[in-house]
Amino acid sequence: MAGDAAVVEVTYEGAVATVWLNRPAARNALGRAFWLELPRASAQIAGDHAVRAVVVGCRGDHFSVGLDLKELGGDLLGAEATGSRAVRASHRLAQVRAMQEAISSLARLPVPVIAGVGGYCLGGGVDLVTACDIRLAAADAVFSVRETRMAIVADLGTLQRLPRIVGPGQAAELIYTGADIDAARAAEIGLVNRVAGATAADAVAAAQELAATIASNSPLAVRGSKAVLQANDGRTVDEGLDFVARWSTLFLESDDLHEALSAFLERRPPNYSGQ
Repeated sequence: MAGDAAVVEVTYEGAVATVWLNRPAARNALGRAFWLELPRASAQIAGDHAVRAVVVGCRGDHFSVGLDLKELGGDLLGAEATGSRAVRASHRLAQVRAMQEAISSLARLPVPVIAGVGGYCLGGGVDLVTACDIRLAAADAVFSVRETRMAIVADLGTLQRLPRIVGPGQAAELIYTGADIDAARAAEIGLVNRVAGATAADAVAAAQELAATIASNSPLAVRGSKAVLQANDGRTVDEGLDFVARWSTLFLESDDLHEALSAFLERRPPNYSGQ
């Protein structure tokens, strides 16, 4: 995304794209512009086959304090809607679904997505990081599913994705209490893969390093592995095995496989083309 006004910015380093939450003065609160710009950024990345891994990071000290209640509070209360109760409800439903789609656009990217989190990661910030495949946290990170403390039900993906990451019991405790947890506790329950550095900048740098490692592997194999992992949801083991067998039948014979075998025999690092 171009321009200083963008609250979601995309930069590139080799085969790694970094999606920046770019509203540091507001601690990256998620206002109206964010919900428009994130799906555009996701579409931009999805259309670029040179990208092999994605990092989600933040400008400033805090990943995100969640929804910008100054901007969106009126929407939550229906203060800016007009018409009958049915019309207002229809408007609110469309708004929630558009916001859900923004988060899901990140989850649906065909390449691995890694969050580098420091400072506050609250409410909508948790929706965002649970849509990522891997999460790294700075030691100063604070996570909270804040919605119950604000008298609302989290409706942008946390209730669906968090139990799959940390298990139903841990998710229920976080969701029902709205409690804050630190990076060490987040790592203990599996919300983050590990604690990486002291600050948000450290966590993002670690995420970019991990993304570069992933990007050095065959993009066909990495994309295929993500597709198979996602396809496992809602399937039995046998159904998942059938899916991966069909995937391998279609995509196993590739230039990347020939390169991997040649590199092994020649004792050199492989140079994958994604073909």
